[in-house]
Amino acid sequence: MFVALTAYNNQKMKELSFIGIGNEDTDRKAAILGALTRYLDFVNLFLFLLRLFGRRR
Repeated sequence: MFVALTAYNNQKMKELSFIGIGNEDTDRKAAILGALTRYLDFVNLFLFLLRLFGRRR
């Protein structure tokens, strides 16, 4: 599930990169949005793995 989510977000970042070609401000915003999205993907994956392998006391 998370692989599909990450692949989808990567595809969206690629599409956004074509929209702002030549516009420095748009490129900068797209880069920040892409980095934040990728970071949140990995945080969600980490939380999922913690829930999956975590033990309740």
